[in-house]
Amino acid sequence: MPTCYRHPTRETGVSCSNCGRPICPDCMTSTTVGMRCPECARQRTRVVRPRMMMEAAPRATEALIAINVAVYLAELATGSGFGNVGGTVYQHGVLYGPFVGVLHDYWRLVTNGFLHASFLHILLNMVFLWFIGRSLEPAIGTPRFLVAYGASLLAGSLGVILLEPHAAAVGASGAIFGLLGTLIVEARRRGIDLWASGLIQVALINLVFTFVGANIARGAHLFGFAAGILVGVIYDQCDRRRLPRAVSLGAGAALGVAAFVAAIALAPTG
Repeated sequence: MPTCYRHPTRETGVSCSNCGRPICPDCMTSTTVGMRCPECARQRTRVVRPRMMMEAAPRATEALIAINVAVYLAELATGSGFGNVGGTVYQHGVLYGPFVGVLHDYWRLVTNGFLHASFLHILLNMVFLWFIGRSLEPAIGTPRFLVAYGASLLAGSLGVILLEPHAAAVGASGAIFGLLGTLIVEARRRGIDLWASGLIQVALINLVFTFVGANIARGAHLFGFAAGILVGVIYDQCDRRRLPRAVSLGAGAALGVAAFVAAIALAPTG
């Protein structure tokens, strides 16, 4: 049984809803978002709703959308069509397992996440990215947002290498699924009702579509989503322990690097 952080001899099953430290009855302060320790209770308490997570302009989200659109225009300019794939940019950036394992084209583990197979493909992904990014980026900050995006993208590439090593894969959906996972963890941490906000429904619908849809990079979706959840948990635990933000950024980045290295090591060689 944990003991109160202010009274080590007192066992308790209650933790502060903000920082997570165990607190005994003498240290509890009831608030609208649960029991708080004395330090957190002195902070201004408010109920957080989804729209409160969208106060700052999502600059990184806008930049990522612009980059994806620019790359898709480059695809069109070098031979791709609106409803088909091909061309120089696509051929040099698509993720295909043997290209990584045999030709050592390691950059494909990154570039595939900025390519798209059709106009509808990029349209759906960019709309999804906008709605998630405008909530998540202001909530966790731009550096953490970019780390979550990058780690999820690389984890999605690892998923393709493991589950679909001989399939050509492109698209930002692995990274975006990861952002959805991070958003779910962040919303839960802030006391937002996940069902009322629609986040659980969105995740379930997209996961079902992952398995029943045609031409879907299932490995990218599943591994990207799992990585995003893990990054969100890392951020949450670092905050609860009051660690410097650089620690959480480093841990999230390390996850992405680990996925990148694992994808290279496990890429097919034939």
